[in-house]
Amino acid sequence: MPRMNLAGEIWSGSEGGVIKAWPYDAIAKSLSLSPEERHMAALLVERAYIDLRNHCTVGNVCSLPASDVKYMLSDHSRAKVWTVTSMTFALWDARTRELLKVFGMDGQVESARLETPVMPEQPMEEVEVKVKPSKKDKSQGGSLNFFQKSRNALMGAADAVRRVATKGTFVEDNRRTGAVAQVNDGTIWSGCTNGSIIQWDGNGNRMQEFQYHTSSVQCIKSLGDRVWVGYASGTVQVMDIEGTLLAGWTGHSCPVIRMAIGGSYIYTLAHHGGIRGWPLTSPGPLDDILRTELANRELSYTRMEKINIMVGSWNVAQGKASAESLKAWLGSVSSDVGLVVVGLQEVEMGAGFLAISAAKETVGLEGSANGQWWIDNIGKALDEGTSFHRVGSRQLAALLIAAWARKSLKPYVGDVDAAAVPCGLGRAIGNKGGVGLRIRVYDRKMCFVSNHFAAHLEAVGRRNADFDHIYRTMAFNKPHGSTGSATSVQLHRTVNVNGNQVDEFRPDLAEADMVVFLGDFNYRLYGITYDEARDMVSQRSFDWLREKDQLRVEMKAGKVFQGMREGLIKFPPTYKFQKHQPGLGGYDSGEKKRIPAWCDRVLYRDSRAVSVAECSLECPVVAAITSYVACMEVTESDHKPVRCTFSVDIARVDELVRRQEYGEIIESNEEVRSMLKESCFVPDTTVSTDEIILENQENIVFQITNNCETSKASFEILCEGQSTKKEDGTKSEIVPRASFGFPLWLEVQPAVGLIKPGESMEITIHHEDFYTQEEFVDGIPQNWWCEDTRDKEAVLIVNITGSTSTETKTHRINIRHQCPATSAPPTIINPPVSATPPSNALTSEVSSKRSSKKSQTNRQQQDYAQFGSSEVHDLCRMRCP
Repeated sequence: MPRMNLAGEIWSGSEGGVIKAWPYDAIAKSLSLSPEERHMAALLVERAYIDLRNHCTVGNVCSLPASDVKYMLSDHSRAKVWTVTSMTFALWDARTRELLKVFGMDGQVESARLETPVMPEQPMEEVEVKVKPSKKDKSQGGSLNFFQKSRNALMGAADAVRRVATKGTFVEDNRRTGAVAQVNDGTIWSGCTNGSIIQWDGNGNRMQEFQYHTSSVQCIKSLGDRVWVGYASGTVQVMDIEGTLLAGWTGHSCPVIRMAIGGSYIYTLAHHGGIRGWPLTSPGPLDDILRTELANRELSYTRMEKINIMVGSWNVAQGKASAESLKAWLGSVSSDVGLVVVGLQEVEMGAGFLAISAAKETVGLEGSANGQWWIDNIGKALDEGTSFHRVGSRQLAALLIAAWARKSLKPYVGDVDAAAVPCGLGRAIGNKGGVGLRIRVYDRKMCFVSNHFAAHLEAVGRRNADFDHIYRTMAFNKPHGSTGSATSVQLHRTVNVNGNQVDEFRPDLAEADMVVFLGDFNYRLYGITYDEARDMVSQRSFDWLREKDQLRVEMKAGKVFQGMREGLIKFPPTYKFQKHQPGLGGYDSGEKKRIPAWCDRVLYRDSRAVSVAECSLECPVVAAITSYVACMEVTESDHKPVRCTFSVDIARVDELVRRQEYGEIIESNEEVRSMLKESCFVPDTTVSTDEIILENQENIVFQITNNCETSKASFEILCEGQSTKKEDGTKSEIVPRASFGFPLWLEVQPAVGLIKPGESMEITIHHEDFYTQEEFVDGIPQNWWCEDTRDKEAVLIVNITGSTSTETKTHRINIRHQCPATSAPPTIINPPVSATPPSNALTSEVSSKRSSKKSQTNRQQQDYAQFGSSEVHDLCRMRCP
């Protein structure tokens, strides 16, 4: 991520903590080449970098961490550069490139460390664990008993996988830096992955920490006395520069990854590519007017869509299905079904597999050969590639979910996020639990969760707890390997964290417009014998059997699946059957004679608060079950697969029409236009001078005064261009510096800031006497340093803005430096043999820094006094332009 610093240099940070700087002289030289020489420009600049990591390494000891550089920031107000890793900050002097200090998120200065080579990531090694149960174990019939006995050995193997997968890396803390930005008062704000924000002064001292949200901070943007923060939840918050929360709202349904300010709006970019604009005055009266006007025009931009969704669930008992069985279950998809979601349970079991899967999950690995076989063969049954396209899948050990969208619907399907929640042994093993997909269909969020709850007749409470745990903790993320976080949760209520009112998450599933739970819920029939159940099934007395259904009883009591619905069951219990035994005679007739039960179910909720609500933008998803069946002819498992089809009405916004309506409101509503015009207000300011002459290293102070009594004024000082006196005494033309900062001979402090109403800000201008020119090739200094004693001129521009618009007023100041008539001969200085050891403390006072530079220069002059003046003069003429 390249950054331009105050001295016009380009700095970049990359993997392994590598930091490079390209001096302005090399950049300017390449830009000044003639058209015939332009082909050399890229090569000249590319090789002219300075390796700052080597620059601050002495005797194999380096203060910089070897972690990847994630963010860089140029502090123009103090001529400093911040380089940031996930856990540490490094502060540099932008002019001298000196490393000032390295410190952690707690503000503590870190000590230097031995420089070691960065090891590349190691490939994942396959670890195979085979444990054969003894005959005694088999005779006890206890796969669970065997699993308990071999648990320690298996978890040891899982630890080995974990160690191999993380070899050469370190386990990162769950609190990392997710964003960094400079605010207009000169402070630095860093946002963390736990939602907290840390405020730093310009010297890297920790000022305060505050938190108003628990989602990861993704971006920070500032204008005037306001600061906007974008979160992974899609939430946008606005604060003042003291860190006080002013307002917050849901900007997007997925992470806000970038923000930009233009005109009177702040624009937010979402992870799915959506861009939205918000008035800089939000929240305020303008929002209320726009909201009312748009609501009055709602019918013009509301569009109604209808799709059919088919959901299938099957506990496959570690087996595989024939093509005929898959066709019987899913292949009869009618042409009007647009979305197919399939959930499987017990795709693969076994203690070793479950333990290894748990270990792989900790390092972001998922899936298995069996799981891929099922995905591929279900795809074939659906005519994948021609009729359907797979849009997402997720496997957690024995659990699998996958979704396919019909080709015609695919353009309206996006933002497919995945999630997994284990509920097995210690809430860590995936033999039980849930896997989910969140899919955006016509801009509405739909969540599908494939589940397997606790088994056995008496474990009703554990099944209820499994549902509650999955519902509350399932957090959707992008599939492994994608960048960024995609957690999408919204605000529910506030809780107190460290004295601040912090918005607490609602569960991701609570924020969806439609939620479908499918799977082997394992609820049984109670208060009935095996023979009674078989008789009722043969008589198809399903109404009577439903009264004995544990799930029905628990839902009526409000203990599970709160607010969800199920279609009327008109098919026989789907468990337990003998494999490959057709018909109802295939129910388990072995020694245990498990009572038949409706273990395999599909439940859902839509946007309706009441069952009679109509589909609208306020109630955007309304679903109805059109088919709910079990495929009794399929015999490859001890469970029968079930299939449920929904007819879904979706109300969506036609964004193009809505934008047109918004534009018409802006153009036609006089009150809105008046408010927007007022928001472009720029405070009236005066600058005490328009010309400054520098001599003999003196400090010149001028003032910027904010004449406005109601609003703060934000200022930024830039260098518009510079010129030098030629050898014949004539002045060269003013050379534009564009965004290349100040020339090295000129120091302006502060260069950015915020002025309170009716107050003034003092700006100090200083000439740096010993401007040195250096040439580097591949990070190695190639030439001598020299003192530049020619007269120089520069034009500064002072840009003034307010807090509600990027509208700018500009002042110009001419800066001229005149060298003394009797100047001492320039001094030639060899490149340093080794870099100066990095300092652990930042010199905060400008005067002490200048004194240090002057004494250093005097020492350099003494060290090289053996050169004759004529020899020095000749060498200088060769090196200085």
